[in-house]
Amino acid sequence: MHKYRIEGGIPIRGTIAASGNKNAALPCIAATLLSEEPVILRNIPEIEDTGVMLLILQALGASVEKIGGHEWKIDASLIRSSDIPATLSKKIRASILFAGPLVARTGKAVLPPPGGDVIGRRRVDTHFLALQELGARISVEGPFTFMANKLVGADIFLDETSVTATENAIMAAVLAEGHTIINNAASEPHVQDLCNMLVSMGAKINGIGSNILNIDGVKKLHGTDFAIGPDFMEIGSYIGLAAATRGSITITGVNPKDMRPLRVAFGKLGIRWTIEGDELTVSLGQEMKVNTDLGGMIPKIDDSPWPGFPPDLTSIMTVVATQVEGTVLIFEKMFESRMFFVDKLISMGARITLCDPHRAVVSGPCTLHGDKLVSPDVRAGMAMVIAALIAHGESEISNVYQVERGYENLVGKLKSLGARIEIVEIED
Repeated sequence: MHKYRIEGGIPIRGTIAASGNKNAALPCIAATLLSEEPVILRNIPEIEDTGVMLLILQALGASVEKIGGHEWKIDASLIRSSDIPATLSKKIRASILFAGPLVARTGKAVLPPPGGDVIGRRRVDTHFLALQELGARISVEGPFTFMANKLVGADIFLDETSVTATENAIMAAVLAEGHTIINNAASEPHVQDLCNMLVSMGAKINGIGSNILNIDGVKKLHGTDFAIGPDFMEIGSYIGLAAATRGSITITGVNPKDMRPLRVAFGKLGIRWTIEGDELTVSLGQEMKVNTDLGGMIPKIDDSPWPGFPPDLTSIMTVVATQVEGTVLIFEKMFESRMFFVDKLISMGARITLCDPHRAVVSGPCTLHGDKLVSPDVRAGMAMVIAALIAHGESEISNVYQVERGYENLVGKLKSLGARIEIVEIED
């Protein structure tokens, strides 16, 4: 195990390449089970979560071979088991993404309750309801067990716009008999990546990028060679870091379309960037001033389903707002425990009022001071890294396993930007 030791107060400068989208890589890895032919996935980020998903594939009987720096060849022609090991399932919430493809391919999936970030109640009901609509029988006594003699297309209305439930429903529907409509579907770029991968394997999906998906089931899918898109969550995190440290950054490999919801939210904090081709640049001299609503009212940065502002970046926006002149309301609507990390920011000197589990009022700018911190989840952990890089003095962050689950080569990238960060080994 290890922790980070960070000396803050130094503006970052430099160029980095965007990593592959973690939230696209996870369902695409699970989707390789839908074909008996080899699948090549490119631009897979080298992080803990993708490693666990690949281990689950191997446990189920798939052949997994690394063929490049971020490239994997997966052959799921032989599936020996439909039971996901509990030791792996508890490490990652995305293990539930194997339910849809396993039921579609083998007629059975046994899944111990998945693990993952503790950021509030995270329902799995929507997954169950969608798969039941397609003909699966589900037992929740002990491990979750999904059984189906045959999946049949259906007109499904998801009771919440869940990304992973949408992905599970898509993966089951592409091999179901007949026509499926998924209403109230999530449409994030990572959902679109999954759909585009499946289409390249022979699936028939219409409405990609919208909240209504029409799927005509096919008898089988073939192999493919597919590249995952860039991780706009990582990109947004580094934008926030550059602005908050009064530095500058160029990020290569960006998809400009992914950045539109982020541009609106960062603009409320007086943060701008330019994009040329696939290169995004945050320049020195940002305004760093809250742009009030009409009448001088306090503005709100709130999350919502795509194309709204992504909930995974509310933690990042909270710490960035501490360095901006003015007052802003951060409204995290989806997870009732995600904002609880702000007590650590307050101990560092931030002026934040936590109104309730979902809302925090942030006033800035304020001087942060180094502290001993613990990362509670992926995004709050990254927010703490940014806070430590802003702060005067030295900080230590433990439980950084949580951060590294979602950010590829974080320490290496930060050092290349001039950050003073080092890994300190600690006893188990």
